[in-house]
Amino acid sequence: MNAVADTLTALLLVTGAAITFVGTLGLLRLRTFYQRVHAPTLGTTLGMTCIALASMIYFASTANRLVLHEILIVLFVTVTTPISLMILVRAAVFRDKFENTMSERNTQ
Repeated sequence: MNAVADTLTALLLVTGAAITFVGTLGLLRLRTFYQRVHAPTLGTTLGMTCIALASMIYFASTANRLVLHEILIVLFVTVTTPISLMILVRAAVFRDKFENTMSERNTQ
């Protein structure tokens, strides 16, 4: 493996890990569910993309051939993460509306 590929792989791995860590900190520090669910989603998608790119560069340079199966992983996570975010948020909105309706009925 050459020095350029080593440096680029290390840079992408550290960047991806840092972005994912920042998303995790957002999960811990933000107050409401709606705020908490947003930060890890962005951190997961961008951090995973950087880590997958580092994997592609590393294995392509060591095997001297093009490695593309990481693209499938990136596509799968990029598509499923926002969908799961929307499902969780819609369920939370439904729960909040239901709880508000029930509390209004109990007070009347």
